[in-house]
Amino acid sequence: MDYILSPWPWFVSGPLIATVMFLLVSFGKTFGMSSNLRTLCSLGGAGKISSFFDFDWREHQWNLWVVVGSILGGYIAVQFLSSTDAVGINPDTLAVLAEYGFAAPQNNLVPAELFSLEALQNPYNLALLISAGFMIGFGTRYAGGCTSGHAITGLSNLQLPSLVAVIGFFIGGLLMTHLFFPFIF
Repeated sequence: MDYILSPWPWFVSGPLIATVMFLLVSFGKTFGMSSNLRTLCSLGGAGKISSFFDFDWREHQWNLWVVVGSILGGYIAVQFLSSTDAVGINPDTLAVLAEYGFAAPQNNLVPAELFSLEALQNPYNLALLISAGFMIGFGTRYAGGCTSGHAITGLSNLQLPSLVAVIGFFIGGLLMTHLFFPFIF
């Protein structure tokens, strides 16, 4: 049972991702969570507000099943496949996080100092999360897709813009971690 609760090894998850990508390419489809959310916004009538969402969502309704599957998969993973063991994080990383005011995560992958109902009552945390959401949304739109779309679909289709976007994602992550994060906290 411990094997089921541990992260899936590359030799299981890698071929599963490749199989999904092969099926999507075979049917002329692309994958990316931002396109799924775009379809959801179009379904909700956002096309009346912005031309970006003004398209026939019925042609992309399979995207909505990806969103449903992600929600169900997340629920199943948390409820039935999660381990009660503490998250294994390098002690040096824990020490740096403690300097910024983050407690050891125990069983959580996200810090309760930011992602809890109590944290949302703090105006600074709320402003931080809202501004981060806008920046992620802007970056996703500016890059023409999200990390999953570029890194999985774009790279598997050998698209140069996706390679540039993925390199940008990594550079942005490094800059955030090593330069900006210490100033925010």
